Amino acid sequence: MRERFGVPLTQLRERLQNGAGPAAGTPLVRNGRILAASAVLAAGLGALFWLLAARWFNTETVGRSYALLSAAMLLATLGSLNLGDVLVRFLPTAGSRGRWLVVRCYTVATVVGAVVATGFVLLAPHLSPGLTELREPWSALLFVAATAAYTVFVLQDGALTGLRRPAWVLGENLVFAIAKALALAVCAALAVSAGILLSWAAGLALAVAVANVVLFARALPATRDTSGAGTARPGRMARYAVADYIGQLGQTAVAKSLPLLVLARLGAEQTAYYSLAYLVTDTLYQAAYAMGQSLTVEGAAEPHRLAEHAGRMLRHTFALIAPATAVAVAAAPWILDLFGPDYAQHGTTVLRLMALSAVPNVLFGVAVHVARVRQALVFLTGLQLVFACLLLILTLVLMPHYGLTGVGVAWLATACALALALTATAPRWLAGHPHRP
Repeated sequence: MRERFGVPLTQLRERLQNGAGPAAGTPLVRNGRILAASAVLAAGLGALFWLLAARWFNTETVGRSYALLSAAMLLATLGSLNLGDVLVRFLPTAGSRGRWLVVRCYTVATVVGAVVATGFVLLAPHLSPGLTELREPWSALLFVAATAAYTVFVLQDGALTGLRRPAWVLGENLVFAIAKALALAVCAALAVSAGILLSWAAGLALAVAVANVVLFARALPATRDTSGAGTARPGRMARYAVADYIGQLGQTAVAKSLPLLVLARLGAEQTAYYSLAYLVTDTLYQAAYAMGQSLTVEGAAEPHRLAEHAGRMLRHTFALIAPATAVAVAAAPWILDLFGPDYAQHGTTVLRLMALSAVPNVLFGVAVHVARVRQALVFLTGLQLVFACLLLILTLVLMPHYGLTGVGVAWLATACALALALTATAPRWLAGHPHRP
């Protein structure tokens, strides 16, 4: 029987097609579904927070607060240096060195997050004069502290996921949502001018405190009886973090810049229609990505079963995303009509095209997580940058001629092209041997 990279091709095809039998009750699938549910819940409860804010605060306050908190989350994501994914990849085999790894990642990310937030505060009067809150010393300090805390919030998800505690990821999102909504109600009742920022920071502080009590008092001690021999060397982890960070940064930069390109080319109204389509599509993408993190955890713990786990994850993620996509495509005009008839009239086509791209993108997500397990750094970075470049190029080519429809086609074509290429090369990227620590 002919083999590629040590795995018979017929066996490889069986793993991809059948997922190696019933798997609904395995940690791989069960934890993946919990993480996907957490991602969807976070998106839904985040929208609810802003709905309440819009009812209780004036439009100008909501607009400035949204820009401010968006900046805080972006800076925290950049400041986290993608160390959350490092924890997902290396904590499953860290053993007794897990606490050391978490503390080091927390320290680095918190310091970097605080530094970039401080830089933003100093430059804000020149970058965005409308952010008047940052001119007040206490608001500026709160912004820096909240940004640093959010880096921990991002990293603790990775730590809990790596330790197979996905239910606590779901739980912390619930704590965060409930706490900030209650704090928002109090701030609105007391007419606190910076109530949105203050309530968000209060909810964040509580969620971080609760999650880390669980992490350090229960989850990490449970790993002390292992040797930690599977932990990669610090240099290897640093190279892994840099490679994945570059790829993730490329994807994020392109995704976040597309609304600006639409604004410059098509105007503010078209940008509003695109933004809602992106919101729905991003929820599908995030659900698939979150589910795939379980593949990184289980693949790192059992590298000899990586192809089997990948096959199962493909099957179960498709089973989750395909029906959700079908609902989004069928209900697109009704979903958008909730925001007004103009949204339904002008945004339905682009929403349908972008939502459809979530189905082939499942294969891209699985390939990224497989590359993380294998520590195939060139492939990992290259795959993410190819996605970003292809999406950007197709958007620039198609949007001038076809408007928002062209943007939707760019998303769908990018996902399909990569899915076809990954399908054709599956024996190579799926069956390669994991990198040694």
